[in-house]
Amino acid sequence: MISRRAVVSSAVALPAILRAQRRKPNFLFLIADDHAGYVLGCDGNPLARTPNIDVLASQGVRFSQHYCNSPVCTPSRQSLFTGQLPHAAGVTRLPTPLAQDKPTLAKQFLKAGYKTAVFGKMHFIRRGVPGMHGLEIACTEDVLTREWQQQVKPRPIPPEIRTKPPWKPLKDPARVWLNADKLPYPRYDADMRASFQVRLVDNFLETHRDKPFALWVSFLEPHSPYDFPIEYRDKYSPSEFRVPEVGPEDDWQIPLIFRDLAAADKRGIIAAYYTSVEFLDRNIGLVLRKLRELNLEDNTFVVYTADHGYDLGQHGRFEKHCGYDPALRVPLIIRYPGRVQPGIVQAMTEHVDLSSTICDMMELDPLPVEHGRSLRPYLERRRIEPREQIFSEYLENEEAYIRTERWKFIYCSGRRARRDGYVVIDPTPGRYKVLFDLKADSGEFHNVAKQHPDVVEQLERVMLERFRATHPDAPNEPRGLTSEEALDWYVRPRDA
Repeated sequence: MISRRAVVSSAVALPAILRAQRRKPNFLFLIADDHAGYVLGCDGNPLARTPNIDVLASQGVRFSQHYCNSPVCTPSRQSLFTGQLPHAAGVTRLPTPLAQDKPTLAKQFLKAGYKTAVFGKMHFIRRGVPGMHGLEIACTEDVLTREWQQQVKPRPIPPEIRTKPPWKPLKDPARVWLNADKLPYPRYDADMRASFQVRLVDNFLETHRDKPFALWVSFLEPHSPYDFPIEYRDKYSPSEFRVPEVGPEDDWQIPLIFRDLAAADKRGIIAAYYTSVEFLDRNIGLVLRKLRELNLEDNTFVVYTADHGYDLGQHGRFEKHCGYDPALRVPLIIRYPGRVQPGIVQAMTEHVDLSSTICDMMELDPLPVEHGRSLRPYLERRRIEPREQIFSEYLENEEAYIRTERWKFIYCSGRRARRDGYVVIDPTPGRYKVLFDLKADSGEFHNVAKQHPDVVEQLERVMLERFRATHPDAPNEPRGLTSEEALDWYVRPRDA
């Protein structure tokens, strides 16, 4: 006869047994290079043809006010990967490699028994080798490009079809390296690097469909010169686009390299970018379709985002290295069937929140240092106190940004001659502060810092508190500094 105690014990043990037997969910991290949050159909842009990303958004949660913590590739990507703000991750400048001993999301997945892999751009600034940063398969951009060139023999292009020349940024005139003529890459679709990348991803999914995986698929589009294949060359006409307005106070901050662009050049650049975004969307759709074909869709946690946004003529710029909203706001979509309730979150979130969310939702050990907070309550429709502000930094120019729902505050030491190629009229103007009233001036055209010294003082204090709470050198901050002097001390790049 079975005792009541045995029945109760069995009932208690059964859920634990079932959890142990249940297969772990897979993880798929899709990331684009330079995809601005406003170039999306689901964001309300009628010119952006992104049907696959739009469908993904309808199936999951789209964060409509999501911001990067640095508007440049390497710092933003390594911040995402480590869960630490760039100044703490030790990567605040484009050429800085991530230290090998840094904790990463891939290491957390590996520790939890996942097969880890990347296909595409990670900006580790070193040669891709198996095992680096917790990635057992490390087909990073250098490996991907080498294998693509070795394995794919392109078909010849008819001489009457114009194609783009080799990319020489900051050396050729801007209209050339920004593809103002909207020229395709000299390859047919099947011969493109991104198409080869998708085939590698398909093979990985087929090979590892029966074991839990954590897979990063990082596309190089739509980064300039906005690659797309021959078949996409007539997708958009430059005449469809309006050149963004340049404000009355913009002249001082427009990089010299963009000043010679004509209106026709600008429309062509925008059309090329949108074409590359459509090519990106197609390839994302192919990866998601393969997931579905292999019956992996229902058990895979999918994230789509970009490293940072992009200015397409706003404030006279065609790049990202600045604090305007088009450069900071990025897409963020999360889909997890059965666990995530579809919808749109309009509260502000930032990139460091994403790593905390992934660890939480995937039941991984938390990263040793987490500068964000889990967005899980949003995904499960539970109450969460919204962020009052987001923080971002571009220490190449010794500047940082605080954004609230109403205000954007930009602080710059003005002491460092930037080395990124985007030199302005006065490369070292001295300390300056910019304040935009986003409620009255959503285009960020008018600096109202002098009219609102109380707001400047408050946001300066918020910025300093964020640095002090997260910077590894905070214990060494010199005593007796004014808040301005302290910020000057914190915005210095200290990369090894």
